[in-house]
Amino acid sequence: MCRHVAYVGPEEPLGELLVRPPYGLYRQSWAPRRQRYGTVNADGFGVGWYAEGDPVPARYRRAGPVWADLSFADLARVVRTRALLAAVRDATLSGADAEAAAAPFAAGTWLFSHNGAVPGWPGSLAPLVASLPAEDVLSLEARNDSAFVWALVLTRLRAGDEEGQALADTVLEVAAAAPGARLNLLLTSGDTVTATAWGDTLWYLTRTGGGTVVASEPYDDDPHWREVPDRTLLAASPTDVLLTPLKEPGDALTPADAPVPSREPRT
Repeated sequence: MCRHVAYVGPEEPLGELLVRPPYGLYRQSWAPRRQRYGTVNADGFGVGWYAEGDPVPARYRRAGPVWADLSFADLARVVRTRALLAAVRDATLSGADAEAAAAPFAAGTWLFSHNGAVPGWPGSLAPLVASLPAEDVLSLEARNDSAFVWALVLTRLRAGDEEGQALADTVLEVAAAAPGARLNLLLTSGDTVTATAWGDTLWYLTRTGGGTVVASEPYDDDPHWREVPDRTLLAASPTDVLLTPLKEPGDALTPADAPVPSREPRT
């Protein structure tokens, strides 16, 4: 269903992270190597990035495939950033929301993406509508499961929840309402990356020279890529990655659920 990637670290051109790698997100739009559901991600794409001195990210999104956008390669070549979140989309259902349905979704300093699908949408999540402010429901950016999941996360963030807690609680809530949901969520505010592995692939790389990449799949064959176990919350800075197991809805917590730090050596 979709592929996505986030980065925090030293300033880089967008293209160094999205286009230049041999198996980068650009190529994943037509030839992903590890995608379990779907084969081509041609139903839209987007990238959000942070400019120096501005905490509110810019976004560039389109409804069609990234390879058909003749301006994107030039944009990616010259725009530099210390943090980004980008995605290519394979729509679960056809819709009329065009680029509004393409990640990243945004609010304030946050960028968000969802790789996965919610079975039975929209009926399966109808009971959760009551947990959202009416204004948020009426102003959803798109009429798809990803936009609704983002609304659930955003409500928690605005209530003061820490980013990891907001993602974890949303995943457990949605998974309980729609068993079998695939909920790989990706969130950044420009300084850190928070993500969940729930039903699909997720990897991370702590780069030589600084910076952390979190992605649906590796963009090259660097042996330092590490796969995130399923049912896991990831919290990453430019230098460190912390992995915490997530429990299935209804499971009891055990001492084994303590956070497990993962730090890659610099070489």
